[in-house]
This record gives sequence, structure tokens and C-alpha cells, in this order.
Amino acid sequence: MNIAPLEINLPWVHAEVQAAFECYERALVDNDITTLDELFWNAPQVLRYGTAENLYGYEAVARFRASRSPIGLSRRVLKLVITTFGINFATANCEFKRGGALGRQSQTWIRTVDGWRIASAHISLLPPAQ
Repeated sequence: MNIAPLEINLPWVHAEVQAAFECYERALVDNDITTLDELFWNAPQVLRYGTAENLYGYEAVARFRASRSPIGLSRRVLKLVITTFGINFATANCEFKRGGALGRQSQTWIRTVDGWRIASAHISLLPPAQ
């Protein structure tokens, strides 16, 4: 099998994913459920591991978003690393601060016919500093 080299961080692809991530971040802190739902891939293979929940499938993620309290969602992204692989796949990993808590978020983004969508996400909080 002859596989072509994978192009990492093509500037135009990176810019698209950066814009999608920023759209997600605005929707998250504003509790814009419609946009959050749109940004997740509508497929049974989607998963989201949260700080207190494991969600499998688009419907489970959408139900979580609809029932989540809109209070205390504001956060500040401290560091963001986006890496694109070719033109259809990317990861976005960030460190954030919400209140006094530090957290991490990892997302896998895929290009679909509807645009960039999150195929998987993982959020975790770090234990308080001693």
C-alpha cells in the first residue's frame, strides 16, 4: 500500500478549525444549546466524557445539553493547541479556568458535509493545588 504523506496544520484548514472551536466556545459560555447541538456530529458514534458523565451517541449529548444548568458556564481558555491532519481531521486541546478550578478539554473534529463537527470530547478537572 502506498500512502501519501499526511499534511499537518495546513494554514487554511487550521483556520477553519480555529473558527469552529471559537464558535463552540462562545456557544458554551452563552449556553447556546442550538449551536452546541449543531457542532456535534449527529451520529451514534459520538461520545462525550464529562466531569461526571459518560455520554454515548448524539442523542445522549443533546439530552445532557438540554438539561444542564446555564449557571456557572463562563470560563477562560488558558492554552489551546489545534492540530490538523490532512483536510478532514483535527484535534483541539485546551486548558481552561472556571471559577477557581482548572480543567482540560480534548476534542476530535471531523469535516462533514455540514462542516466541522465534534466526533468526541473529553473534559476533566484538575484537583486543587495543595
